[in-house]
Amino acid sequence: MDRVTIINTIGKKFQTQNIENGEYSYVQEAGGKEELVKALGREPLHVYVDIRFEYDDLVLLVETKQRFTKKDEKQLAEYVEIEKVLHYGKKIVAMLANTNNDKIKVWQTEVDDNHLLHNETVVDKITHYVKLFDVSKQNDREKVLKNTYDLNELLHKLDIDESKRSQFVGTNLLYIKDLVNKLGATRIDEDVLKSLNQQWSFLTESQIIEGVKSTLSNLLDGSENKTKKIELLQNNVLNDQKVKKLKKNDWIKILDTILMDIYRYIDADSSEGQDILNLFFIAFNKYTGKADKNQAFTPDHITDFMCRLVGVDRDKIVLDATCGSGSFLVQAMVKELADCRRGKTDEESVKLMKLVKEKHIYGIEIEEKAYGLATTNMLIHGDGNSNIKFGSCFDCKDFITNADPDIILMNPPYNAKPKGIPATYKTNWTKNEKNGTKDPTKGLVFIKYISDVIAEMNKEREKNNCPRKHVKMAVLLPVAAAIGTGTRIKEIKTQMLEENTLEAVFTLPDEIFYPGASACACCMVFTLGKPHRKSDGTIDETFFGYYKDDGFRKKKNLGRVEQFDIHGNSKWKEIEENWLKMYHNKKEIEGLTAMAEISGDDEWLCEAYMKTDYSILSEESFQQTINNYLSYLVKEGKVYES
Repeated sequence: MDRVTIINTIGKKFQTQNIENGEYSYVQEAGGKEELVKALGREPLHVYVDIRFEYDDLVLLVETKQRFTKKDEKQLAEYVEIEKVLHYGKKIVAMLANTNNDKIKVWQTEVDDNHLLHNETVVDKITHYVKLFDVSKQNDREKVLKNTYDLNELLHKLDIDESKRSQFVGTNLLYIKDLVNKLGATRIDEDVLKSLNQQWSFLTESQIIEGVKSTLSNLLDGSENKTKKIELLQNNVLNDQKVKKLKKNDWIKILDTILMDIYRYIDADSSEGQDILNLFFIAFNKYTGKADKNQAFTPDHITDFMCRLVGVDRDKIVLDATCGSGSFLVQAMVKELADCRRGKTDEESVKLMKLVKEKHIYGIEIEEKAYGLATTNMLIHGDGNSNIKFGSCFDCKDFITNADPDIILMNPPYNAKPKGIPATYKTNWTKNEKNGTKDPTKGLVFIKYISDVIAEMNKEREKNNCPRKHVKMAVLLPVAAAIGTGTRIKEIKTQMLEENTLEAVFTLPDEIFYPGASACACCMVFTLGKPHRKSDGTIDETFFGYYKDDGFRKKKNLGRVEQFDIHGNSKWKEIEENWLKMYHNKKEIEGLTAMAEISGDDEWLCEAYMKTDYSILSEESFQQTINNYLSYLVKEGKVYES
């Protein structure tokens, strides 16, 4: 990038030059060489910085080179040192910029590895660099998670039903965010707390409730099915008798806690803040979902892994046709918003993020409580439209077609009632299967339906002389669906391979949904619209991963908890990188991965194909495997306890 473009982009009016050619001399600024040496305590090697900007208490130093090297960092570091001596107390950002390409390196306060800003890859307006020092909010993951537990305890003492706490907290958080924005507060401190408490002191309990409702109504303007969403909010949360019994002091205590112990430690405008918001909502679901063993809230680290498997980025439209509380959609949106910042200026990022929020995230949910949670969850993350459809995915073909997804992420019901499944998928079912209480396909019928919708979309594309679209799908299904001993399961597995490619199957850790559902799950990855058997008759091998150890451990009242090494590093992060590397490189590793050609009649699990190193087996692990298998047989009704 040439010098003139750099100056104009950052802001010419903020450039401070005190010698010819637009440079800045520290000798001139100090009043002479002797004065500079005296102030610095030594004779400097470099005294002329290429471009210097100043905005209030911020100084931005830019040194341009044709192609900068490590040696140039030492030169820039000396300029920062001189700045601190001559302009004590100024906030400093230092930049190296190539003139023969757009590559830059940016440091905050010091020029060393610890202060390098890895995400700063493009030259931006000076106001962007001012925001780097904005401490109005701070992200503190540990405090948020600890305070989430304390908040749940408070709601328990105030007798708010467990099943309603998650959405109750979510809607109140939205109410607080709106009030803070209206105050124009740049930071959350005791003054903000005092101001809001004063407002609430003049309101009745019913007026506070009405304020929450009004906030949600405004946020949902232009949203799909706004009336239904408000109605559910009223019925499920605000009209609850225990919520109505809360006294004003109770309300103020709850709102104060959310404000000062949760929202205060989340900068929702940052990628990390979005991630913490997600953890907060998921943590609350953990506390409130223990009673329903049929609920399967997908763990955050698994949604992260699946998003990375299928390559979620700012250019992709994502659909979850059985979205539950919206965990996949939120994870996808967080990833897309983070990608919007990559290599873009603030102004460019804002436009991209608006597009992502309004046009890239789509969900469908039939269960009312989960639908309300998904809507609230998306709004908390700043979703601009909340494209969540209420109803059965089987009735939403037009919605799916109009969304035109690039990626499908799903965790469909494993035991859906057959009466809710369209007749076209039950033509070969027995009378008992049709009238039964559980889906004999173990959730496979949902992915077959999505596959059929994509197939119809591709037929229309071909009619219009457009190329077929390949859609990536990552789906969580019970291990029973992969083993495929049932007739209905084998039928759908065979049908799926006629139109789609099975790219991979990952056996996931036991009790992955603990403390909710108890099902053992696997993750299947398909490319929809690309037949498994190629036109020349050949078949690519499918990758299988035995991904049973994710570094998490069960902990009472908290579910499965992330573990850290002695240095405080996440074990999961290292494991996830290894999982992805093995998949992308298609590595066959004894006891972990395998490659195999498969058909619909085969087992779709790594255990059927991988080589095992029997030398590492112990009597204890053998007994545990037997116990697990026996437990599975009892659960499936193939063996009965006596």
